[in-house]
Amino acid sequence: MNHEKICKQVVELTKKVGEFILSEQKKSNSLKVEVKGLHDFVTYIDKSSEQKLVDGLEIILPEAGFIAEEGTSVKKGEKYNWIIDPLDGTTNFIHGLAPFAISIALMEDKEIILGVVHELNLDECFYAWEGSNAFLNGNVINVSSKKKIEDSLIATGFPYYDFERLKPFMETLEYFMQNSHGVRRLGSAATDLVYVACGRFEAFYEYSLSPWDVAAGAFIVQQAGGKVSDFSGGENYIFGKEIVACNNLVFSDFSNIVKQFMV
Repeated sequence: MNHEKICKQVVELTKKVGEFILSEQKKSNSLKVEVKGLHDFVTYIDKSSEQKLVDGLEIILPEAGFIAEEGTSVKKGEKYNWIIDPLDGTTNFIHGLAPFAISIALMEDKEIILGVVHELNLDECFYAWEGSNAFLNGNVINVSSKKKIEDSLIATGFPYYDFERLKPFMETLEYFMQNSHGVRRLGSAATDLVYVACGRFEAFYEYSLSPWDVAAGAFIVQQAGGKVSDFSGGENYIFGKEIVACNNLVFSDFSNIVKQFMV
């Protein structure tokens, strides 16, 4: 399998689907929004975009199955599966707010081997494949070189419905607000992760996440020289609903603080 060739085909696919999303946004004076759960929304654009991605990915790698947010395809691959979020940041999207992104990862058995995150508002496409550097619009990117949390800008996300861990989470916010350059909440986990990969953030953490939120971005962080774990420091961050992603220099201190409050 030529991972580089497949990755670049996926990049082109996300650009085409991204054009569709932006064109539909301009045409829609009032988006028809469905409610999937508490504060969890979906539009016809999410569903149409996912169908376009599934159709395109079927052509690129016919033997692969899908783990897709909107359930457009329930096909399961024996070896390969695409993990897809057609519009990460739907709440931002329906309010006309950036960022929102397409996120696609390819999983071989249990390992991610390819990731693409296309943030549509700035037309920035982040991508990497197994053994490659991480790229932004064709240019190599790396995590930042900040060494201390107090010199770091931190990203996080707020849970939509799972408020059982809200109290310790708020304690982490209080700590990081007082001991860093600040905390940002952009509303798109995929975008947060690739912003760690290119050095805009030093660290990101969040809980109550799904595989399609994090699979591609986490892989890109690693290919850019960063580190990723779950809150306990383990590797169950794709399906475990929690993630820490940092540059390699602040990772140990940052993850220990998250563990102190959240585990």
